[in-house]
Amino acid sequence: MVIYGIALLGICTLIGLFAGQLLGSWFGIDANVGGIGIAMLLLMYFSNTSNAHFKIGDMSEKGITFWSMIYIPIVVAMAAKQNVIGAIDGGLMALLAGIFAVSVSFIFIPIISNFEKNK
Repeated sequence: MVIYGIALLGICTLIGLFAGQLLGSWFGIDANVGGIGIAMLLLMYFSNTSNAHFKIGDMSEKGITFWSMIYIPIVVAMAAKQNVIGAIDGGLMALLAGIFAVSVSFIFIPIISNFEKNK
């Protein structure tokens, strides 16, 4: 059922937002740093590996695929809404936190790709 796609999206979003808030507080910023990006990486990982861990029906798989595909435009819309100039004016720490979050995300791409190839 489509509900599994919504549940997976919700779980990944909550984990990502929590991790982004934790990352922001770690850097001393009262903001979410990279939470949506972390959620997107989790969603891509779990939607691609879900069939290896448990069997789901065809309708459930279509629901997970649908929400995985619609999540990217949502993230782009949310990112377009953010005020980049305000983040740069926020100081060097905000800029470094953003660079750190993006760098960690780039590091995980080959790790996840190699994990899939080794199966």
